[in-house]
Formats: sequence, structure tokens, C-alpha cells
Amino acid sequence: MSALPMSPLASIGFRWLMLYRICTLFSYQIVAVTVGWHVYELTRDPWSLGLIGLAEVIPFFCVAPFSGYLVDHLRRRRLGAIACTVLAFNAIVLALLTIGALPLQGLWPIYLAIAIGGVGRSFLGPVHNALFARVLRRDQFARGASIGSVVFQTGLVLGPAIGGLLVGAAGKWVAYALAAVFALAAAGALLCMPVSEPPQQQQRGPVFASIGDGLRFVFGHQILLAALALDMFAVLFGGAISLAPAFIKDVLHAGPEALGILRGAPALGSVAAALWLARHPLQANAGRIMLAAVACFGACMIGFGLSTAFWLSVFFLLLSGVFDGVSVVLRSTVLQLSTPDGMRGRVSSVNSIFISSSNELGAFYAGSMARLLGLVPAVVVGGFVTIGVVGITAWKAPRLRKLDLRELQ
Repeated sequence: MSALPMSPLASIGFRWLMLYRICTLFSYQIVAVTVGWHVYELTRDPWSLGLIGLAEVIPFFCVAPFSGYLVDHLRRRRLGAIACTVLAFNAIVLALLTIGALPLQGLWPIYLAIAIGGVGRSFLGPVHNALFARVLRRDQFARGASIGSVVFQTGLVLGPAIGGLLVGAAGKWVAYALAAVFALAAAGALLCMPVSEPPQQQQRGPVFASIGDGLRFVFGHQILLAALALDMFAVLFGGAISLAPAFIKDVLHAGPEALGILRGAPALGSVAAALWLARHPLQANAGRIMLAAVACFGACMIGFGLSTAFWLSVFFLLLSGVFDGVSVVLRSTVLQLSTPDGMRGRVSSVNSIFISSSNELGAFYAGSMARLLGLVPAVVVGGFVTIGVVGITAWKAPRLRKLDLRELQ
């Protein structure tokens, strides 16, 4: 049996990259949990929570293809720092709206601030994925993806918990202000990162032709396309966490502190899965394991939707995070191993459109279904649809079903 490659944490650049990632996650998640509570407190309408996702995903969709192009052709650290500054600006605006320091009324200023954040977020994934491949060797990618998932999910655990506690103890404006501090810290981490920039970044071709190259690469790669599509539709139909404020108030009858726990539970499960995978990276039967994990995620969503007890709901979300963590690590590894370095920005932007935007579209879908069917039926139906998506993917993408990660190395 061959020895494991040197730990990715031995790389100084990788450590700075992980600091950047967790700070951006803290910033975004604190804003997400605070703005969800803020909007639902004003409206008591689940559909208004769905509109939060729509407000973010529209600018995200419009900017993401160009962000990937820019990441492939400009200095990646500088672009990432600018994107983090946009997140900080977004959080500051929300804080000022909360204390009435801006002469604006109604929900539209909140949704506009969220839209500005969506523009900044469109750069975060491509910057991270492009720099990931510059600070690690290929034989470190699998373990690096697992460690990255631990960091990612830790941010998803602690960010909502911090946001919920601050909203309950100090007020919404304090939570927004801390989110701005984390965003600026992420910008600083990128600027301090020692990493070489690839020479091909300076070779610029026609913008739309270059973006098209990235799209053709993804849609011509069955394994990568199937992995992205599987994750996208699972999050789109099975992601019930956007309705957490409504569940807390109307089903579980708890406060903002409980909302932070509920939003952080899936990420805590994902941390546990990623920690295990960092020590035991998957290779053989990776495709079957990924499909099974997403199906189990859908089943957990059904359980969450039917639960009326707070800690049982936390348990189902925790378990869903374990299965989602397995899927995330495998998808991240496939993405890194399959993508040529000169196309990482563009391919990562496609990945962002598939995955990151599906969270916001999923929030809009969940809010719309909750208005049509009610909270509980919307979540239960979404869980069953997720399981159906797994079956279709296994049928239509046999190469993913038979995937062994050693074939990509």
C-alpha cells in the first residue's frame, strides 16, 4: 500500500487559502441567517424568504460566466480581494438599513443589497478553485478537497450559529457589522497569500468565445457534467434550509438562537464526513457512493419535513449534512482532477452556476412551493424529487455510476 502524500496543510499558500475561505463563509452565512430572520420578521411570509434567493441568483447568473473569464485572465488574488470588499459593502449597507441610518423604506433596499452580494459571490468560487490548484500538487488534491470541505462546512456550522446568537443577544446590525469584518479579513488573507500566477493568465482571447470553451468542456465531460447536475438538482429540490425561519416560528416555535442551530446542523454533519474522508479518501466505487449519498440526503429531507420536535429536526439535518458532505468532497475532487489549469476559472464559474446558484434558486423554489402547498408538504415533496433525480442520473450517466477516481489521476 502506497503512503499518503504530504499533508496539504504543509503548504503555506494552502493555509492562507483556507483562511480566506472560512472568512468568506463566516461573512456570507452570518448575513444569510440574519437577513432571513430580518425579512421574515417584517413579513411573516415564506415566499419572502424565497425572494431572498431570487434577488441573489439573478445577478449571480449574469456575472458568473464573466467572473470565470476574468479569473483565467487577470490576477486571481486581486479579483478575490475586490469581491470580498463587495461582500463587506453589502453587509455594511444592511447594517445601516437596520438602524435606520439610510432614508429608505420597505423590503426593496434589502433585496438590492442582497443582489450586490450576489455579484461579489460570483467570484469567490472561481478564485478559490483556481488558487487551490496553484498551492497543491495533483497527488494532494483528494486530501486537499477533504480538508477544504472541513473548512467549508465548519464555516457553515459556526457562521449561522454566530449570526443567530448575535441577532438574539445584540441585534441584527451587530451581526451585519461582524460579517463586514470577516469579509475584509478574507480580502487580507488573499493579498498575503504566497502563490505564483500562471503565465497564460495574460493571454486574452475573445470574451464570449473563451466562455464558450469552458461551457463546451463541462458539457463534453460526462462524469463532471453528471456530478454537477446531480448536486445542483439535489440542492434545488431538496434544500429546505432556506425555510428554516418559517419552521422555527410556525412549526418548532423557537427563537433566533435555535435558528442558528438549525442552519448549522447540516454543516456539522458535513464536517464529520469530511474529517473522515480526509483520513480515508475514497477512490473505488466513488460514483456509486456519491449517488447513494444524494439519495440518503433526500430521505433526510423527508424526515425533517415531517418532524415537529426541534431536536429531531436537528438530527435529520445533521444526518443530511453527513451525506451531503460525502457528495461535496467527491464532486470537488472530480472538478479539480478533470480541469486543465488554464480553464479553472471558467470551469469553476460553470460549477458555481450549477451549485452555488442552485442554493438561491432552491430557496425561491422552496418558498414558492411552501406558498402553494404549505411548509411541510413542500419539503417532503422536494425530498422525494431528489431521490428521483438520483435514479435518473444513475440511468443517464453510466460513467459516473462506474466512476473510480484513480481513472482521473
